[in-house]
Amino acid sequence: MASDSIATAFDPAQVKRARYAVAAVFTVHGAVTGSFATRVPWIQDHAGVSAGQLGLALAFPAIGASLAMPVAGRISHRFGARNALRVLLALWTLALILPALAPNLLTLCAALFVYGASAGMSDVAMNALGVEVENRLDRSIMSGLHGMWSAGALIGSAAGTVAAHVGADARLHHTVAALALTVLGVVAVQGVLDLRSEPDEEPPPRFTLPPRSALVIGAIGFCAVFAEGASMDWSAVYLRDVVDTSAGLAAASTTAFALMMMVARIAGDKIVDRFGAVRTVRAGGTLATVGGALVVLSPGAVGVLCGFGLLGLGVAVVVPLAFAAAGRSGPNPSQAIAGVATITYTSGLVAPSAIGSLAEATSLVVSFGLVTVLAFGLVIGAGVLRGADRKVADRVPVPGPVVAKSPSEG
Repeated sequence: MASDSIATAFDPAQVKRARYAVAAVFTVHGAVTGSFATRVPWIQDHAGVSAGQLGLALAFPAIGASLAMPVAGRISHRFGARNALRVLLALWTLALILPALAPNLLTLCAALFVYGASAGMSDVAMNALGVEVENRLDRSIMSGLHGMWSAGALIGSAAGTVAAHVGADARLHHTVAALALTVLGVVAVQGVLDLRSEPDEEPPPRFTLPPRSALVIGAIGFCAVFAEGASMDWSAVYLRDVVDTSAGLAAASTTAFALMMMVARIAGDKIVDRFGAVRTVRAGGTLATVGGALVVLSPGAVGVLCGFGLLGLGVAVVVPLAFAAAGRSGPNPSQAIAGVATITYTSGLVAPSAIGSLAEATSLVVSFGLVTVLAFGLVIGAGVLRGADRKVADRVPVPGPVVAKSPSEG
């Protein structure tokens, strides 16, 4: 689709409007994740599942996304990028209703399967459009778009914090949020570029094996996204179960994490331009490691909240830089980026399940000890992202809808 769409003429005003429209789509997508994450403790209690069972259930978004993500490219190829995104984003916003309705483990797993499938498809579609707009503007906007996703997650988590504080039923909360976000998403999609494939163009491949160069870069993305996914889905449970805080304060941990992610991503492009990708990631890894240590070692809620905030600040810009470095790591940029996207997306969706399983065998404190170790991996491995330091004008356009965010980001 993208190879043809690059030849499609859009005037500068259309491209500028499309940038803001895609940013709004990212915001809506993030708001769904934030709304869900803050009510995980309520959903766990309603379904009557243990930490280990919750971890098992949280593996089902990974399964759903893995099976559904290849479909997104084919839907865009057949119906056009705008029409595809309109439907896929609506499926994602409405899927927010399902987990809170689940009365037991089986139904929760089924609900989260659908939740993950809709997340993955809409994620691929909106990122592909974001890359198209970036190519046409000939300057970096992806970090800013990810920042808008974090802003949406912050808005959703802030609303969830209020709902948890007043003891609102998550079924009502998520139904109202889903309907409102669906309307906002449909309006936002109207402004994105209406890209269409030629009738004789081959549909995107279902799967592409990543080259070796992408595996090393993907490992850095894996560390960052694992920390992100673990913090988004387990921070509220950690505050409630380990520190014994109220439901409202527990939900605030997700808000603190999302706030730091948003700040770092919105400022990310300028910071990288000034200090370079390697130094930025190394400094971020240091902050994330300190944050993880605070989560594990702090006896009180304030220290743990600060720890989750530092984790969010430290890992925020790693994934966009991993995509940039992958695009210059070999002769086939799209294949490398697809490989990194697969690794990072899988990491974010597997992390919550892995944290739950480890917590069941040991404790949540030990689980976030693992997160801290992976955060330190960013400090050690930051050098593999040197390729992300080149100017935007030197970037090779990325053909095809192969770029995916982290699942908790979208």
